[in-house]
Amino acid sequence: MSGTEAHRPVEGARLAAALRELRGRTGLSLAALATKTAYSKSSWERYLNGKSLPPREAVEALCRLAGERGGRVAALWELADAAWSGRGRSAERASEEDVREGAAPPPDEGGDAAQRPEDVPRSAPPSGVRRVTLVVGVALALAAAAVLVVVLEWRAGTGGAGRQANTAVSSAPSAPSARTGCHGAACDGQDPLFMLCGGEGLVTTVLRRTTTGGRHLQVRYSKACGAAWGRLRGGRIGDRLELRAPDGRSQNTRVTDRFDADGYVFTPMAAAPGPEKLRVCLRPAGGGPAECFRTS
Repeated sequence: MSGTEAHRPVEGARLAAALRELRGRTGLSLAALATKTAYSKSSWERYLNGKSLPPREAVEALCRLAGERGGRVAALWELADAAWSGRGRSAERASEEDVREGAAPPPDEGGDAAQRPEDVPRSAPPSGVRRVTLVVGVALALAAAAVLVVVLEWRAGTGGAGRQANTAVSSAPSAPSARTGCHGAACDGQDPLFMLCGGEGLVTTVLRRTTTGGRHLQVRYSKACGAAWGRLRGGRIGDRLELRAPDGRSQNTRVTDRFDADGYVFTPMAAAPGPEKLRVCLRPAGGGPAECFRTS
């Protein structure tokens, strides 16, 4: 369902904020997001700005890209969907009017012949108050279920199950994982997210630097994949980030929009036998000297 700029419920704004956080976590630009999903760049711009309600499938696709368990965001989508469609507000307003005026159900305009199979049988017609109360009850039940999902998701992430998962990660071996999608030269130019090279226990941040302009640079190295990539946070539109491996091969990326600037952008991977002698450079938008740093 789509809304208009004049109709943006607070639930929609909360969902949009959650989606922006997920997009920032992926490090994908809007153009890259469009290539990896069934939704266009302009559609994602509307969804992330809260201009329209995304399809549930779009939310699920972004959750998969960000590695997010879907319960929390799915619950936000349910609340936003109910609010955006106006079901909750219409039900509340109608309930107030019926109770205040003692409204009766409207007459059957089409007579017996107009009754559809899904209509309530004429032998037991509900009153206006009973009908509206049912709608309100369904809306409240949906909202309560959504909130319950959020609570359970939070508890699962912070309780015993979460601790067990953390324990499993901490005990994982540092040897290359058979679950990654590439290794060595096969990773050159590949996306670390989709090759599973940036997973827990598989990647190390081997360099962190802050430029004179306040940008934050990182070099990430995955032993499991035998490759490295650069990452930039707090960039400006037009900034270019370059990573160079010891053998001279390089990869780069550019900050293309404000969503890139708000989150992370990262280069494709460059094959590297180890984390040493990797060089990352920021080439700022509008010219000016590049700032480069090297791992030991």
